Amino acid sequence: MDNVKDILNNYYAEYDEDGRLEKDKAHSIEFITTTKYVEQYLKPGDKILEIGAGTGRYTIYYAKKDFEVDAVELIESNLEKLKEKIEPGMKVNAVQGNSMDLSRYNDNTFDVTLCFGPLYHLFSDEDVEKTISEAIRVTKNGGKIFFAYITNEAPIFNYGLRKGYLKEIEEMCDENFKVPNIPEEIFAVRYIKDFNKIMSNYKNIEKVKELATDGIAGGVGAIYINELSDEDFKIWIKYHLATCEREDLMGCSNHILYISEKI
Repeated sequence: MDNVKDILNNYYAEYDEDGRLEKDKAHSIEFITTTKYVEQYLKPGDKILEIGAGTGRYTIYYAKKDFEVDAVELIESNLEKLKEKIEPGMKVNAVQGNSMDLSRYNDNTFDVTLCFGPLYHLFSDEDVEKTISEAIRVTKNGGKIFFAYITNEAPIFNYGLRKGYLKEIEEMCDENFKVPNIPEEIFAVRYIKDFNKIMSNYKNIEKVKELATDGIAGGVGAIYINELSDEDFKIWIKYHLATCEREDLMGCSNHILYISEKI
């Protein structure tokens, strides 16, 4: 884990995580979609936990809506940026921590748990299972847990096709173009069927739904979406939100959102 943390500290020291979800039209779709679905289940007075809060895009968004939010973030530089955004009157408790150990929190504490970042950087099934188990443990019965993860096709579309590194992608992958999960590549990726298999092992949660949070906007489609007029972009958002739960389209997305309920 120390090796992974060092790699991530170096990566996020250079990467503009703070502006990732708003730097252009294509990137904004992930935030638009995620908040739409979270707010389908969020009720006034709900207590929120965000695990892997990054620089606080979601934490601050919900704090401004007067929700009480606990934010856990592993990377110190991200956490400092998050803390700088906390305004007087906001009910935010931001701490450094690891998604695999949420022992600072009691069982059944939160109404809504957001786990948007950790699965991007967990490279073993054991670490993934620890994170999922902890997220479930701290969530109340009847509470909703949101897990985001990156698809196998994301690096192939983004780095292989869009940025011209298909040869390097081919050398890295097996004969079926399965991308390996190794810390040196920064991001862990998953097949949708494999993540669903992991989640099926937990008998104290039920799947509510699963959806693509950015669709083709996360890959080669970004080139075209960023050229849309504001009027046409609104139409694209309507199309995306109307189709993001379609199983036949989900694999083309960079990010998948898995929504579950603790029972």
